[in-house]
Amino acid sequence: MDKILNKKFIPPLIGRYYHFIWPFLGNLIHGAPSKKIKVIGVTGTNGKTTVVHLATEILEEAGFKVASISSLRFKVGDKEWKNELKMTMPGRMVIQKFLSYAVKEGCEYCVLEVTSEGIKQFRHKFINFNTAAFTNLTPEHIESHGGFENYKRAKAELFKKIKNGISIINLDDESADYFLKFPSKEKYAYTVQKSPLELNIPKHYGGVRVIEARDVEASNSGIEFSVDGVKFSLSLLGMFNVHNALAAICIGISHGVSLESMSNTLAKVPAIPGRMEVVIKEPFSVIVDYAHTPDALEKVYKTIKESDGGIKKESRMICVLGSAGGGRDKWKRPKMGEIAAKYCDQIICTNEDPYDESPEGILDDIEEGIKDFTTAMISCFRTLDRREAIKKSMETAKPGDVVVITGKGAEPWMVTKEGKIPWDDREVVREEMKKLG
Repeated sequence: MDKILNKKFIPPLIGRYYHFIWPFLGNLIHGAPSKKIKVIGVTGTNGKTTVVHLATEILEEAGFKVASISSLRFKVGDKEWKNELKMTMPGRMVIQKFLSYAVKEGCEYCVLEVTSEGIKQFRHKFINFNTAAFTNLTPEHIESHGGFENYKRAKAELFKKIKNGISIINLDDESADYFLKFPSKEKYAYTVQKSPLELNIPKHYGGVRVIEARDVEASNSGIEFSVDGVKFSLSLLGMFNVHNALAAICIGISHGVSLESMSNTLAKVPAIPGRMEVVIKEPFSVIVDYAHTPDALEKVYKTIKESDGGIKKESRMICVLGSAGGGRDKWKRPKMGEIAAKYCDQIICTNEDPYDESPEGILDDIEEGIKDFTTAMISCFRTLDRREAIKKSMETAKPGDVVVITGKGAEPWMVTKEGKIPWDDREVVREEMKKLG
């Protein structure tokens, strides 16, 4: 049925009815489970998975039984299993069935990622959201949505569902003003070291409680900051994770968790799998990250280049880079090549998830950006064999160098026109490291 609906000759209206009927039936069959549990939705271009994981930890440590869905896992209380659907926000009846199971297991909360593609296919329908959190907004799924404004409006659908609930907004994002306009019973906004005069929140938005991170420090061992005099220290890397942590902290505050409790909880949270995850530390570093948009990619590279105690001037950054196929955001490929050329000393272009698209054509698109930006000789190599690309990056690395592998993070599959292939960048890194001795 899905393959038939993907054909261009199927009228869009029929496709919309098809996608609408699944959550309707799921809600009906499972007895409207979201009315029996507090559902927290996290949306935005980047950072959703990290916020979901941090918020889940915060609520659990505060004594609540929590369920969650992220691109990495399904979790109900102390039971968890991998998300092998290669779908951040599951379709069909999966979410409603999951919510029903969470309710039966006695969960008080469910924290889940809400994607624009999921909203476009009505997966958010018939879910009674208690809280909506916004991380950031940069271009993604532009071709699918027919423009950035449509993409933004899709994200906003989540906030239209919480008039009697709680909204949480990243005040440092350019789209903060837009998302603050939607009415909610309680509003929270988070920011990094802004004076009250700089916040500039118009009065007609209603009361907004601002949570501010001060004394922010980022190094190659983690991030530190304080909120209302309470110090936070996390092992997560990158300034962008300060914002992710603040989003989770706002979720905690809005549900009655103390700052002191959250500080103790977040200090114990390990690295999120496949999110700035340091897989190898010596003699060179290998970092695996999910970054698959230009904005996320630049933040990863910039974090490594500029963090205190990060890459040394005499060391090199070797990047393994790809981009998804299947007609997904072709516009971003040359942009990602340009960013890689700006920050990396050596670029190895390779397969990511080509789907049914020409893998060679995807790499051609990426290399156009590398050529357009490069003014000096940057070593660039290409291979469709992702394992070979990872192997070459590590064979090339010298002590002190940093290898950065982006695009897939901890995903368990690679998708080609032949189907899904079991894959994990981190495991491939470990296997190739053993071969190097």
